[in-house]
Amino acid sequence: MSRKFEYFIEKAIFLSGAASIVFVALIFIFLLKEGLSLFSEVNVFSFLFGTNWYPISDPPQFGILPLILGSLFVTFGAIVIAVPLGLGAAIYTAEVAPKSIRGILKSGIELLAAIPSIVLGFIGIIFLGPVLKNIFQLQSGLTALAGSIMLAFMAMPTIVSIIEDAIVSVPKSYKEGSLALGATHWQTIYRVILPAAASGILAAIMLGIGRVIGETMAVLMITGNAAIMPTSFLQPVRTLTATIAAEMGEAVSGSSHYYSLFAIGIILFIISFIINVLADIFMHRGKANR
Repeated sequence: MSRKFEYFIEKAIFLSGAASIVFVALIFIFLLKEGLSLFSEVNVFSFLFGTNWYPISDPPQFGILPLILGSLFVTFGAIVIAVPLGLGAAIYTAEVAPKSIRGILKSGIELLAAIPSIVLGFIGIIFLGPVLKNIFQLQSGLTALAGSIMLAFMAMPTIVSIIEDAIVSVPKSYKEGSLALGATHWQTIYRVILPAAASGILAAIMLGIGRVIGETMAVLMITGNAAIMPTSFLQPVRTLTATIAAEMGEAVSGSSHYYSLFAIGIILFIISFIINVLADIFMHRGKANR
């Protein structure tokens, strides 16, 4: 009975993994089926590098470069904010905080991930936007900077959790050897532990980027939602995800506008796939090195 049960569990796990791969492949095939229809009317180069997104004008223009740059601006800003804060929080939780409060800190960080993105977007509109407007004397505080700040807090739980796991998984002999040679606790952290956990830290950054670039509702609410070529973080922007969310409901099924939104979905799928593959490579490299 024990062997039959183990056999059943092994097959169930295998089928679950295979089903996940099949579902992802079917999603990609569906996106290709709908999105590639656009390129019978629109040149791929003009779609990727065009600077005007006017899908319902006459004639329509489907240049997504402003949307790509908007996504990059928001993502870069969020990572610049989230990585130093996340790294510091992970170091403190794993190496500095007393054991009595370590569990409380971890729970608090994980609870941050449970806040719905629409709630954070609402906070950004009501509080963050007016604050940035007054500080920088802007016409509107709903800018790429507002989106970056809010998305940084959305990416923090992922970054902190993975970096902390990477730090904790560093063999204790590394730390003990460093301390035995006369290094202080802080010298051991930044000269021994952090380099040993470098692959996990890179994986956390990559997954944080994936978390940010795939966010929809918050950026739709607090980035100004303007499809223009951004030149500053103090300008309104529109991201790829926000464009799909804002326009899918009004796009006529079977139209070029409809197909263009699926083509944007293909771009997002490819970007997310590359980010996750790189994160997986970094994580496995770290395990191999240890």
